[in-house]
This record gives sequence, C-alpha cells and structure tokens, in this order.
Amino acid sequence: MSPRRTPRPEAVDTDAAEPGRPDANRLAEIRAALLTYYDAHARDLPWRRTRDPYAIWVSEIMLQQTRVDTVIAYYDRFLARFPTPHSLAEASEDEVLSSWSGLGYYRRARLLHAGVRDVVARYGGQVPVEPEARRGLPGIGRYTAGAIGSIAFERPEPLVDGNVARVFARLFAIDTPPERADTIARLWSLAEALVHGERPGALNQALMELGAMICRKSAPRCEICPVAAHCEARAQRRTAELPPSRKKAAPKPVSLVALAAFDPSGERLLLVRGTEQLFGGLWNLPMADGTGHVAAESLLESLGVRVERLAKQPAARFSHVLSHRHMELTLFRATIAGEEPSDGPQQLRLQPLEQLTALGVSRLTLKALELLPSLPFDAPG
Repeated sequence: MSPRRTPRPEAVDTDAAEPGRPDANRLAEIRAALLTYYDAHARDLPWRRTRDPYAIWVSEIMLQQTRVDTVIAYYDRFLARFPTPHSLAEASEDEVLSSWSGLGYYRRARLLHAGVRDVVARYGGQVPVEPEARRGLPGIGRYTAGAIGSIAFERPEPLVDGNVARVFARLFAIDTPPERADTIARLWSLAEALVHGERPGALNQALMELGAMICRKSAPRCEICPVAAHCEARAQRRTAELPPSRKKAAPKPVSLVALAAFDPSGERLLLVRGTEQLFGGLWNLPMADGTGHVAAESLLESLGVRVERLAKQPAARFSHVLSHRHMELTLFRATIAGEEPSDGPQQLRLQPLEQLTALGVSRLTLKALELLPSLPFDAPG
C-alpha cells in the first residue's frame, strides 16, 4: 500500500457549541493524525485492495463478530465462488450456506443473500450510491451502509462499530454505558463530525484500525497511539476503565442427544434443517433434549422415520459451544429404512456423505462425524 501525503489540518465544518462535541480545530488535528497513521501502518487486507461496493459489502458482513484472520480465507473463497451480485443472487440458499459453513452467525449469510437479490431485482446488480437506498436493503444497517458509502463511494458517511466506540470512549472520556441510547447518539455524532473532509473511507478505516491494533480492549498501546495527545482517558488515567464493560451472559448449559442415523447402505446420512435462531438454517444431525437411549428413541419417533436399529450405547460424547449455549452432546448411531423421509415439524433429508459439502452443514455435525468411531455397532463410546 503506497503512502499518501495527508494535507494540513483544516477546520472541520461542525458546530463546536453542540453539547459533547469537541472543538473543530481539535477534530481537524485528530483527523489528520489518523490519516497519517493509516497511510503508514494500515494492514494489507484483501478488501482494502478494491473499491467494488459488493466486495466491500461481503467483507463487512463477514467481519461482524469475527476475527480478521479468520475472515480472510472465507472472503477469498466466497468471492471466487460468487464474484458478482448476479452470481450470488442466482445461487441457492444451500450453496450460500455451504460457502459460509464454519464462519458462524449464519443469519448474516441469509441476509446478505437476500440483500444482494434485492440489489439485482431493483437496481440491476448495482449497489446504490444513495445511503437511504442502501439502508433499505435486507441486512444493511447504519454501520454497513456507512462502510460501503465511505470506502466504496468516498462519501462522508459515518460508521461506529465496537472498535470505533472504544476509541471514542477513551478519546473523549465517554463513561456512560455503551448500549445506552444517549451514548449511541453521542458516538454517532462524533463519527459524523470526523468523517467530513478529504478521504472519508480512509478516515473510517483508520478509526477501525486504531481500535483493532492500538486502542485495544486490554493492554492498549498508548505509547505509540497517534492521537494520544488528544486522549482524555489517558490524561485522566482512566484508560483501563473506559469504555464501561457490558455484562455478558454466560452460555446456557444444555444437555442434548444427537443421532448419526444412516440408511442401510451406510452411505447416506439423515439430516434436519436447523432453526434460524439456533443454527441459521444449516443442516444438522437430529438433536433433542436428553442424554440417554430413551431420549434417542423418543427423538427418532418424533421424526417419523422407520428405524431398523438403534445402538444401545453412545458412540461418543462431546461438547460444542455457541455464543449463547454450552452444549453437552451424547451421540448415538442408528440405521433407518432407506426411503426418503417425509417432512414433519422439521425438514428432513437423506444426504450422501460424499456430497455433504454441497449443503450448508453445521460445524457441530462435522465434528460429530469426525468423532464417530469405526467400531462395532454397539461398542461403548
């Protein structure tokens, strides 16, 4: 990334008298320092090598609640498979979820798919320039609209994510809870004030980069921060206490029984479509509350499939953690009749094992199959 010369600070066109908003000259100095820092230290990330609004949209959705180093490989594979809005819009949901499998938070993929289909249907595949039109698309809120607008179109649109909120909380000593409405309003007001000027996309990315690499949640690197001279939390020795911590609920413990149920050939596996709330519509092994053989029998009965054999002993026991659930699973092996199952309360299918990757299959299911031992049918797990 070739460095760009940052112009001398100019006064930001903002109302300095607005409550909670800093002096215009101070904002201009912060802005200039951030751009200088970004030009010198920005990481070379694949989505920073393009101004394609579709590609930037994909990256921003993937980066929500997911680490950068995890996203890179998924981003490259996803765009190789769906390089344009039209290619993604024409794909089936299973194809999209298959490419997303393992990245988590699958509702993001479904909303991205719906939003891109809307762009193709309403705008001929061109991501709209106007922010109001972008925010009218499924899955695009104020943050994503601002990211696309500023980075792809160089429009002065603000954004606030977790990194930016942390930078602002320290820089301007914002000590009210981050989820409170007045705090959110103040954060967006500051973002709006800073983004106006030359290179709004670089400015927004500089804020996010600063939060990710220097103004970190723990052990912030204040000694090399480009805006340390302007940081009120540092001056007040309150860096460690700002922003105030949110209380995060611990994952709920849940005990489940799961079935690895095959047809008589052993080549097709029974799968159920998960709920959007729990697995984002991915395909999974059948699961239900419980731990033992009786729970496994009840699960098979509830699915309405004809059972030829159900193991008496578990094949494996394992844990799987989601953001809101800590799951302890007991896995039983079963053989069912080979006819296609009928959908009941849940959507069912028998899927050939060699074609699992053609579906959006949950990581939990893949983990269970890896743990399934090559042992006699009733060998203890």
